[in-house]
Amino acid sequence: MSGGKVLQAPRRIAKLNKVRMLILMAVVVLGFIFLTGRLIYLQLIKGEQLEQKALSSQLTDTTLEANRGTIYDANMNKLVSSATVWTIYLDPSNMTSDKMKDEERDTIAQDLSKILGIDKEDVIKASKQNNNYTKIATNVEYEAKQKVEAYRTQHNLLDCIGIDTSTKRYYSESKFASTVLGFCGSDNQGLEGLEAYYDSTLTGTPGRIVTAKTSKGNSMPNNYESVIEARDGYGLVLTLDEEIQYSLDKNVGEALENAAAKNAYGIVMEVKTGAILAMSNKPDFDSNSPWTLKNEKEKKALTKIKDPEKKAQTLSNCLAEQWRNKTITDTYEPGSVFKIVTAAAALEEGAVKESDTYTCTGSIQIQDRLYYCENHAGHGTQTFAEGLQHSCNPWFITAGQRLGLDKFYKYFEAFGLTERTGIDLPGEAAPTRGVTYHDKSAMGKVELASYSFGQSFQVTPIQMITAVSAVANSGKLMTPYCVKEVLDSKGNVVSATEPVVKRQVISKDTASQLCLMLEQVVTKGTGKNAYIAGYRVAGKTGTSEKLGTVKTGKKYVTSFVAFAPADDPKVAVLIAVDEPSKGYISGGTNAAPYVGNVISDCMDYYDIQPQYTDEEAANLQVIMPSVTGKSVSSAKNILSQKQLKYRIVGNGKKVLSQSPAAGRSVPKGGQVVLYTSDSGKSSVKVPDFTGMSISQANRTALAYGLNLEIKGNSLSGAAVSAYKQSAAAGSKVQMGTVVTVYFMSSPSANGVSKE
Repeated sequence: MSGGKVLQAPRRIAKLNKVRMLILMAVVVLGFIFLTGRLIYLQLIKGEQLEQKALSSQLTDTTLEANRGTIYDANMNKLVSSATVWTIYLDPSNMTSDKMKDEERDTIAQDLSKILGIDKEDVIKASKQNNNYTKIATNVEYEAKQKVEAYRTQHNLLDCIGIDTSTKRYYSESKFASTVLGFCGSDNQGLEGLEAYYDSTLTGTPGRIVTAKTSKGNSMPNNYESVIEARDGYGLVLTLDEEIQYSLDKNVGEALENAAAKNAYGIVMEVKTGAILAMSNKPDFDSNSPWTLKNEKEKKALTKIKDPEKKAQTLSNCLAEQWRNKTITDTYEPGSVFKIVTAAAALEEGAVKESDTYTCTGSIQIQDRLYYCENHAGHGTQTFAEGLQHSCNPWFITAGQRLGLDKFYKYFEAFGLTERTGIDLPGEAAPTRGVTYHDKSAMGKVELASYSFGQSFQVTPIQMITAVSAVANSGKLMTPYCVKEVLDSKGNVVSATEPVVKRQVISKDTASQLCLMLEQVVTKGTGKNAYIAGYRVAGKTGTSEKLGTVKTGKKYVTSFVAFAPADDPKVAVLIAVDEPSKGYISGGTNAAPYVGNVISDCMDYYDIQPQYTDEEAANLQVIMPSVTGKSVSSAKNILSQKQLKYRIVGNGKKVLSQSPAAGRSVPKGGQVVLYTSDSGKSSVKVPDFTGMSISQANRTALAYGLNLEIKGNSLSGAAVSAYKQSAAAGSKVQMGTVVTVYFMSSPSANGVSKE
């Protein structure tokens, strides 16, 4: 028995060891499986993420911003450029609790908040991020950047506070063509205007700086740095001309103010190419601070809104309205300006001849609709050319009926009024069949009658001036455009815009005939306020009732479109005034004078020499001769030969100075002041010429010792009055100074034209 027990002990021990070995092997196998699984997880599943984390702790990858392309006007004047600014950032990995005390971090945050004008708590929050690059300020100007540079050097914080070079969009003229140029967001992305439309062209390719770091997270020397240079964006050379834009801006602004209107806008187009020389919207905004609301009335209304969400939404709507380029985004009823299209179609198809006559009784009945003429008493019997001069609605309704719906609609489409013009600007309104204009199948004689004189449909200003320019351009319809060249960063031309002829709408002969008829609108008809002595201006007035305003009180859009010279057109100008509320409401009053001013400036700018009629030549200005240094008797003789009057100040025998100065234009019969002593030059207070006739203004100017330069409507027989003067009433000027006074014809009573 005892021997058996002795034999069983080693067996139990062997069995126990075997179990232990199995357990150990199981543990080893399980451990191997776990480690293998963990290795697979780390390498295959989390490998890329862990690799990036490792690299981020060993490398710093900084983006180098590319400069956005420069924008120039047609003469290479710089309009928009990218100025250098700086981005300030923190490296939180070097500001952790084991590397920096909380008190030190708070002090840094406090100091940076003062230098940069940012919130201290935002800096503290940034310093606690789990990364090595957190921006705390962007678009930092040079002075603040220098202070940050000095601060981080002084306190040995080069590994905690970083400075990156960046760019900021800068608009040299602030409000200059702001609705055309647009603006960029904080990330330098184009948000409106040409900045948005050509964003991919203007935006360059960012570069990179990759820098190795030590085990402690500090930057290593430059030989451990890899740089990929940024590629700057392409530049744009616009068709906009700075000088013409200034003129248009000024005159659109005056049209808005003088009519106390809601909006005013204008376009200047080169008729032979479709190039946009100027484009203006008033009120406008500053492209350098586009998020600042400029409309004072809207700003006051915002202060009364208490609900934060409603206030934010209202502000957003107001800003969107402020940024709108209404010359392409908004539609309006063109009114009698559209009679140019009706006349072109009727003449081209032979439905009417220029010499055809029609007797206007003041109204015309088409089916159940009675249409009135601007002259309710009627114009009597007149030719078609005279009907255009007088903007006679019944005559044009008759012309439309003779033309017929099919032919009328053919030209309505051919002049581009059912399609976008294709201008290179964002947001061009799309004509919508059944909304902005009728489908031909939905039109009858009544609709045709309304269309014939420019009512019951809508177009954009860019559509209208493009259509009118086709008449000025021998019947060829062009595609309007704003960018003529794209340049690389070295100034080389990458691409150039070639003018595009869409189609021949009317014949050259019809276009030439209509141009001469439109010239008579300015010399004899409703467009007299756009008259410019020495230049042949062709144009058409328009006053249209805004659709849908009958119940709320009728509102109007007044406009004028013109081109010059009429026999060889160079430029076309359109100005429209939205909801004028002051004085006599008509295109001839609210828009024509300002179009005339712009055309006059264009003629001077392009050095197109005037061709005066005999009547105009009799009233020409005289170039002031130089008589300074001559004897008084000799000066008198020279001035008399020039048909100029003179006034002598002092008792000397020699002319020491003169006013006006030599080379200045003065009217025939004007007065020159000759100073013969050093006792001082005489000054006079400028009178208020507003409301005076030309003869009254001339007499007043002579009485004050001033010279009068007449601009605007000075046609003989026209009842005109002064509406603007170059020197403010009550200001003091030197005796003999030339004061420019602008004249126009306008009914004295308030009212609305039906032209």
